[in-house]
Amino acid sequence: MIEKLQLYVGTGLDPYENLAIEYQLLTTTPANCCTLYLWQNRNTVVIGKNQNAWAECRVSLLESEGGKLARRLSGGGAVYHDMGNLNFTFLCHQEDYDLDRQFAVIAQACALAGIPVERSGRNDLLAQGRKFSGNAFYHAQGRAYHHGTILVHADTEKLSRYLSPPKAKLAAKGVSSVRSRVCNLSEFVPGLTCDAMKTHMAKAFEAVYGLSATPISLSQEDLVQIKEKAREFSQWEHLFGQKLPCSVSCEKYFFWGTVCLEMNVTAGTVTQVRLYTDAMDWTLPSQVEAALTGCRFQPEALQSALAKLEDPQVREDLCRLLRHAF
Repeated sequence: MIEKLQLYVGTGLDPYENLAIEYQLLTTTPANCCTLYLWQNRNTVVIGKNQNAWAECRVSLLESEGGKLARRLSGGGAVYHDMGNLNFTFLCHQEDYDLDRQFAVIAQACALAGIPVERSGRNDLLAQGRKFSGNAFYHAQGRAYHHGTILVHADTEKLSRYLSPPKAKLAAKGVSSVRSRVCNLSEFVPGLTCDAMKTHMAKAFEAVYGLSATPISLSQEDLVQIKEKAREFSQWEHLFGQKLPCSVSCEKYFFWGTVCLEMNVTAGTVTQVRLYTDAMDWTLPSQVEAALTGCRFQPEALQSALAKLEDPQVREDLCRLLRHAF
């Protein structure tokens, strides 16, 4: 049960440091407490844990214009961050994690700004039918967080230029571009700023939980841990990983996420597997890779191997993808 609220408002704009702060807050938030972390990145594309960076972002263009690519720990899709976007993270122990309550904080903050909003689909918040907030989720070792974006006055032209989502995803949702799907809250309240939304989020946080939030600071020990984690998050291996040379590749959009399945096959046996996806279940790639590696490259054998997957709908859809590939 939540008995205490903490508030940390970040001042830095480096995505690796900010993601490292988020991780540190996750590991240090005490029991029966919820921490709200408000933060901003400058000119950054952040991709989900299991996404292929090259498929989701025009990396060379982003970097040539002084931007940075970052990879978060949670699942979900790619998002663009600039100074017109406010990021938030709710962090707590898993037994106190309450997604409905956390979404209520965002909705109430928008109401304080004079904007009614609604929740839609897997992880989106909409204003007048258009998306202004994408959300993603993570839990490990008894702790959890829910984080996302709030587009206040972001540069949607850069958003559309840097992000290159799979065509199948856009076609399935009936739209022709990223830009046509999103909106800024300042379109509804001209002059709205990220600083104003920070104030609204802090007030809504206290109102929804019925408690006062204590502002917190980072200790010297925290800063040492954050510096090391930021270095890890900025490494090429973390951002891009090993790109497998594909002998087999198939891709499809499902309602639960887009998948790109890549396999190397040697002497009729699957020797390497990589699953790129924006599915909310960040364990899915490891499940699929463990199931298919070493499997005979035959449709029946591959589909039988996928029987080990936990989610029956995901299992059925991936089997259908393989049947189509063959």
